[in-house]
Amino acid sequence: MTRCYCKANEARSRTLATLRQLRQPAPARFFQTRVDARIIKTGFDTDTCRSNFIVEDFLRRGQVSAARKLYDEMPHKNVVSTNTMISGYVKSGDISSARELFDAMVEGRTVVTWTILMGWYAGNNRFDEAFKLFREMCRSYTLPDHVTFATLLPGCNDSVSENTVGQVHGFAVKLGFDRNPFLTVCNVLVKSYCEIGRRDLAFVVFEQILEKDSVTFNTLITGYEKDGLYIEATRLFLEMQRSGHKPSDFTFSGVLKAVVGLHDFSLGQQLHGSAITTGFSNDVAVGNQILDFYSKHDRVLETRNLFNEMPELDFVSYNVVISSYSQAEQYEESLELFREMQRMGFDRRNFPFATVLSIAANLSSLQMGRQIHCQAIVATADSIPHVGNSLVGMYAKCEMFEEAELIFESLSQQSTVSWTALISGYVQKGLHGAGLKLFTKMRGASLRADQSTFATVLRASASLASLSLGKQLHAFIIRSGNLENVFSGSGLVDMYAKCGSIKDAVQVFREMPDRNVVSWNALISAYADNGDGEAAIGAFTDMIHSGHQPDSVSVLGVLTACSHCGFVEQGTEYFQGMSRIYGITPGKKHYACMLDLLGRNGRFAEAEKLMREMPFEPDEIMWSSVLNACRIHKNQGLAERAAEKLFSMEKLRDAAAYVSMSNIYAASGEWESSSRVKKAMHERGIKKVTANSWVEVNHKIHVFSSNDQTHPRGDEIVRKINELTDEIERQGYKPDTSCVGQDTDEQTKIESLKLHSERLAVAFALISTPEGSPIVVMKNLRACRDCHAAIKLISKVVKREITVRDSSRFHHFRDGLCSCRDYW
Repeated sequence: MTRCYCKANEARSRTLATLRQLRQPAPARFFQTRVDARIIKTGFDTDTCRSNFIVEDFLRRGQVSAARKLYDEMPHKNVVSTNTMISGYVKSGDISSARELFDAMVEGRTVVTWTILMGWYAGNNRFDEAFKLFREMCRSYTLPDHVTFATLLPGCNDSVSENTVGQVHGFAVKLGFDRNPFLTVCNVLVKSYCEIGRRDLAFVVFEQILEKDSVTFNTLITGYEKDGLYIEATRLFLEMQRSGHKPSDFTFSGVLKAVVGLHDFSLGQQLHGSAITTGFSNDVAVGNQILDFYSKHDRVLETRNLFNEMPELDFVSYNVVISSYSQAEQYEESLELFREMQRMGFDRRNFPFATVLSIAANLSSLQMGRQIHCQAIVATADSIPHVGNSLVGMYAKCEMFEEAELIFESLSQQSTVSWTALISGYVQKGLHGAGLKLFTKMRGASLRADQSTFATVLRASASLASLSLGKQLHAFIIRSGNLENVFSGSGLVDMYAKCGSIKDAVQVFREMPDRNVVSWNALISAYADNGDGEAAIGAFTDMIHSGHQPDSVSVLGVLTACSHCGFVEQGTEYFQGMSRIYGITPGKKHYACMLDLLGRNGRFAEAEKLMREMPFEPDEIMWSSVLNACRIHKNQGLAERAAEKLFSMEKLRDAAAYVSMSNIYAASGEWESSSRVKKAMHERGIKKVTANSWVEVNHKIHVFSSNDQTHPRGDEIVRKINELTDEIERQGYKPDTSCVGQDTDEQTKIESLKLHSERLAVAFALISTPEGSPIVVMKNLRACRDCHAAIKLISKVVKREITVRDSSRFHHFRDGLCSCRDYW
């Protein structure tokens, strides 16, 4: 009877439990069923297993405190309980609590326990701790499994020693994880060696993998690309295709970056076609990489068209196109797209603040720069390193040096980039001495200069025309191990050329182990600025034959050469071939160069036609070029129209337009009109830039201005000038007093010409340097016709080579002749 009663009660209890379970929501019933199934399957203690699942569920929902409370209350815990809790702490970022539980496990740690903790340390770049745990695990006789290796290795960077990775690799080989079916371990070994800079060892592991997959190829392709081994990356991509492995979005992203590095436009187009065929062009990451490829090749139109056709856009897409417009100096289009991006709802921290700040810097628009600065503060993006560096550069280039230095001092880390941004700001504004002092201070802070730093200080040296300083920097670059860097080499080519030593520039170029488009551009510009048009065109042709695709700078260099030498037909051919042959959209500088070329040849009708057809309004540089051409060819009618356009501009760089127009009137004897222009200039508050010339003697720069006799050796200089004037007059020199824009008597004009700044500098150099040694003089404005004629004859009389670099080009005077052939 009692037995039957008990059985009835048990049956009733089971029925009530079933009913209660059925009353629970479906997810709860599923959870209960899942727990019961796990209990039956594992045979674990029922209460412990049930509690483990509840702990796991709490953690999944982010209720870490509730999970820990239940864990602490469990009467019987097992290793699963502790592993689950440690994993929960790790996922929530509470590593101290996770480590506390781990350290309390005197025994019972499994490979899972060790791997969970190692994964957090490796994922947070604390590799010393991660590998220390790995060694402790092995010493505790717990063998790693394939998950351990796949967790520990992928995040390695160059802070991890080759020896450490090698030891882990050896352990993986010993346990048999270096072969299939453990391909994941093989792939992370390849990645680890790539990350620590041992591409050779990565390739060895790659070759030993018998059955590779797409990830294997992608890993090594990415490694090659990051190390600048672009040819190897593209070759591996071709091998991947031949072996039958299908590319993925990662494949296309990696190989497209390599093609950008190679500047191989044709190959990039083929990859674009392949991405379209395989459907990966619709992937936003691949699409962005294709955008970047066209952008880096100055294909602004193709970049925008592709952007418009992309089915999905993200903040990277906008950043690439905004940057593309900025690089092409199409600032309005860039800013319009930035405004559109602001309306799209992207995370504001991902906005291209650095790019827009560079636009403000290039436009010297302090107002715009401050607006962007405010937006960056609101988005808390001003703390992002590259944005902070751009703020430093923007304020410096807007001549707000106090603000630039305040932001520089407030940066959390004053890196090489931030120092270079500040130095560049000073150098760009002509404060070369201040920039070089900052460079010295940077070296004192034990920071290594990079290619951008060297390019900036070399530019300062070139602007000062200090060949001795340039040679010191050359020696420093050699000592720092940067000589083989292609950008440092290119900077040296540019520096020597701008210091008037074209021979040294060419020698540096020929000794460069690697050359890219920047290197060739430096050589083309060197020849162009020094008046050797044939050599510039030859270098442009050689660049194409060497497999390098010209960019907008390359074409600008060759157009400048044509302009300096009067090669109208060749220049027109290159200009028209920009879009048709090279796929480059002409920018404002290209149009300005063509206007200069046509104007200085007196082809004003063609110049005016070109201005009407331009996709933008002529700017100050273009109208100034027209005005100068009118001065040369005495086209007063067009000169007046050009001057009117210039005078109506809200902002002018300097008084050059007023001075040129005043001189045009003075040359034609219209002194009243000349005075009226000067009066308008003074009323507008625009000051004429003082003409300065300087020369380096015994490692010291000596600066002279017109009619300035304050130099300590002033009397000797004037005596030398008078002596030289007498000698060149015997050679046929006659003063060209039309170069004097003042209504004074003829003798006063002649005396004024004798004391022009470049003649003072030449005379000083002649009395201060050994006979026969070359002289290099720099001038901040264009040399006048009279000084040009005089220095030609002086070079013949003193039997020296005299080089004068004015604001336009170099003049190499030798034996009474000039390299410009009097076309300047």
